[in-house]
Amino acid sequence: MIRQPIHRRIDPKRRANLDHKKQQFATPTYKQQEYPNRLNFYDVPPTAEITLEQFEQWAIDRLKGMMLIAKTILVTNSRIIVLAEIETCSYRNKTPEETEAHINPLLQKNLPLFANTSSAAGASDQKLKDERQKDHYSHFILRLAFSATEDLQRRFVRAETMLFKFRFQKDDSRERRAFIESLNLDWQAVGEDERLELGDSLLNATPGGRRLDRLDEEPWYKVDWERVPELVERRAVYLKKGKAYVPAREQLSVILAEFTARLERALKLTSRALPRLDEDDRLTPILNHLSKNFGSAESVYSEDEGVIEGAPITAASIDHLSQHFPLCMRSLHTTLRKNGHLKHFGRLQYTLFLKGIGLSLEDCLIFWRQAFRGYTDDEFNSKLRYNVRHAYGDVGGDANRRGRGYPPYSCQRILNDTGPGTGQTHGCPYRHFSVDNLISLLQSTGVHDKDVLRGVREDVEKTRYHIACNRVFEWANKADIKRVKEDGTWSQSDLDTIVHPNTYFKRSYLLKNLGNPPKDEK
Repeated sequence: MIRQPIHRRIDPKRRANLDHKKQQFATPTYKQQEYPNRLNFYDVPPTAEITLEQFEQWAIDRLKGMMLIAKTILVTNSRIIVLAEIETCSYRNKTPEETEAHINPLLQKNLPLFANTSSAAGASDQKLKDERQKDHYSHFILRLAFSATEDLQRRFVRAETMLFKFRFQKDDSRERRAFIESLNLDWQAVGEDERLELGDSLLNATPGGRRLDRLDEEPWYKVDWERVPELVERRAVYLKKGKAYVPAREQLSVILAEFTARLERALKLTSRALPRLDEDDRLTPILNHLSKNFGSAESVYSEDEGVIEGAPITAASIDHLSQHFPLCMRSLHTTLRKNGHLKHFGRLQYTLFLKGIGLSLEDCLIFWRQAFRGYTDDEFNSKLRYNVRHAYGDVGGDANRRGRGYPPYSCQRILNDTGPGTGQTHGCPYRHFSVDNLISLLQSTGVHDKDVLRGVREDVEKTRYHIACNRVFEWANKADIKRVKEDGTWSQSDLDTIVHPNTYFKRSYLLKNLGNPPKDEK
């Protein structure tokens, strides 16, 4: 069957009469959004143009609100750092006061958001607008990055909700009231007659209700019970015919539930639109990198970042220094000393770590030659020597990072690389070991605290590997951490979440040797 061309099948009578002399399509115009309130439910997507650099930087600054910023993050995006560190505070069971002290400086540096009343203190209208625009855009950029999988969506919703809650509680009361009124939420006020009729039930079902002398001391609202799951879960509201009766003092729970519900719906819609971005080779790599680095961002690690000035890092001192190693490197060191051998990927991971703490190439060659005690000099030179020199950049030419060698592996790199096979020891014990073997390994290194081991189990079950590692570090160094906090020797940024094995070593070493001159280890 021969099909008629499409243009011939169109009824001529139904064709639009177009005048070629007139402009048929108007040039699209985008209205710059106004930000009357400090808080934002992010219901309206941004439409104005921003540069690719702003797209990337604003996103990283937001993630910094979730992670601490003592380090420079690869793919710089402010919001992602904030979100990741908020998530970390939650997982590590920090109190609201500790979380506030931890996050507030980070927010002020990466994602400041002042109230309208702060204009009297010197914040101009333009500055407030710029801050709110960055907050608005960075949220939507990360919404694109974290809508790809259900796991990323859950984590993003959790972190953004916590960030919104933090800001809501710190907001000026008048501005907070104006923001709530602007939302036009479908709350039904409980009338006086109904309030009196249900008086005893409302007071009995509401924690603290009996402390009220009168029911009319605060307004009550009724909403569908599905909108306040948190209040229902802790039995903090009265339920009747599918409605939850909420006192005004629980207003925050209703607002948060609404924020969470809207964001969850928006992420599902965003995930459907993601395939359309595949053809944009400018944005897709940035979005992929942001999502991969949520929670344990990979640092841009400079060659000397893990080096401790004046510390005795020699082949002879490695055994003593291993007490400061993270579990991944301590496991490699123990296996090497026990077997006199490590397979290729274990050697590479450990060599780069030793290079990163400041071990020279000459001492590294001495260390490995002594460790492989079953090898003859000829066997060592033919099978191992070149690989060590290549890792340091002593051989390999331009292909080997222009003679600088390879950087030490970050936690993210170790977690994402192929796990160890039979007879191999590389990787991350928190991810690649069975839970029972992991606990046994921790106990062999002196970790016997039941609460810590229980916390590690929970972290590993929920794939929070870097949280488990930081938990062990904080327990092992709790006395020293407390000391440097109390005497003000270290700032909060000096104690940010560890995302690199060499950072673990350097911080542990400095905590134990703070104020003491380094001693030469023989």
